[in-house]
Amino acid sequence: MMSKPPFMAVVLAAVLGSAGAHAADPPGVESARRHLLDGSINVLTFRSIEQLFPTSRVEPSGSPWALPHSEAPLDFSYEYEGHRHAAAEAIDRTYTNALVILKHGRIVYESYRNLTDEHTHFISFSMAKSITSVLIGIALKDGVIHSLDDAITSYVPELKNSAYDGVSIRQALDMSSGADYLEVYVPDHPDLLSAAFEESFVEQRTRFVDYARVMRRAYPPGTHYNYSTFESCVLGWVLERATHQSLSQYMTERLWKPGGFESYGAWMLDGPPGVGREFAGGGFNAVARDYARLGLLMLRMGKVQNRQVVPESWVRESTRPEKREQVDPADPGFSYHDQWWPLVDSHAFMARGLQGQNIYVDPDTDTVVAKLSYYPPGNTTVFRESLAFLKAASLWTPGGASGGASGGASGGGGASGGGGASGDGAGGAR
Repeated sequence: MMSKPPFMAVVLAAVLGSAGAHAADPPGVESARRHLLDGSINVLTFRSIEQLFPTSRVEPSGSPWALPHSEAPLDFSYEYEGHRHAAAEAIDRTYTNALVILKHGRIVYESYRNLTDEHTHFISFSMAKSITSVLIGIALKDGVIHSLDDAITSYVPELKNSAYDGVSIRQALDMSSGADYLEVYVPDHPDLLSAAFEESFVEQRTRFVDYARVMRRAYPPGTHYNYSTFESCVLGWVLERATHQSLSQYMTERLWKPGGFESYGAWMLDGPPGVGREFAGGGFNAVARDYARLGLLMLRMGKVQNRQVVPESWVRESTRPEKREQVDPADPGFSYHDQWWPLVDSHAFMARGLQGQNIYVDPDTDTVVAKLSYYPPGNTTVFRESLAFLKAASLWTPGGASGGASGGASGGGGASGGGGASGDGAGGAR
């Protein structure tokens, strides 16, 4: 995937001391980890995380939240770049592994490709950021996080004298810490993300989040939006300290079991064995139906039947449609707030992950779509076609006169009582 820039290892060693002991995994496994995103193998790697990396389980409920089936053919079309396509064409055109469409809480379409099925666990990538946000909201309700305006260093003193000294939880949620960092996904690019991935996931020498300790400030906190996986990882560190539990333990007890998710979840662990913790910025894995359940949970204002799992106030706060100042300059069809992606011109919202992991939620049509994909790395167009398909799927009435439903190639969005997550932007750097 990415090679290790030696100067970054030197910087880290200067701040943290010597890197941890090498996990000494077989070279073939390390090579597969390094090439995780490669278009030639990502159709396999994106569903094989538990075979490639250490993971920690999030245990499911013994009584899953039932999703009734009323399946229908995809009898609609969508428009992209002036051409109309049958909906079924989007599955292969946009590199789909799994697709689940919910209407009014029912599965109306479900499809699996490339030797996957309903039991396959798919990587979330940055959809995990939205899960981290949900856990922050629950922790706030539980009182273990006192306020979003608390300083991060009051929970994680190790970040004193770094870019995160003086940054609040709220500012990290909105990607506005002011840290001097550029998120790119380019093989062999000598950046901090490349070094952190190599050291923490490929070679398992140190924790990914430890790299936040070497960051310096470029802007005053709260003044500049800058998408950063490290913001979410720092929030995961805050959760560890606030709850006195691992993310897997807290999520099992407060979200996954009470939410009625049907299968286990699995978090990638960073760093050496026994030291590594959950990769809160992009390392969660789940079955497609459970990603759809997560979208439905947010659509239902945090409720499963009559049980309030996510505080309603947090669902409203984290996805409120009037929050427009956080427009992504690389992707102006979306705003960004509390680790979710409300669309700018509608009530829809999304969870978004690198190379095509998406949960699309539209309160106006009572629709949730979970789409797990394997885009080529760096692709700047497939997400736009996927978005056109997702918008059309939202407008679709199964069995009704919706065969001409279409979705625009860009734009749209906002969230009223829902949320969306981070992932592929117009530039593909998510």
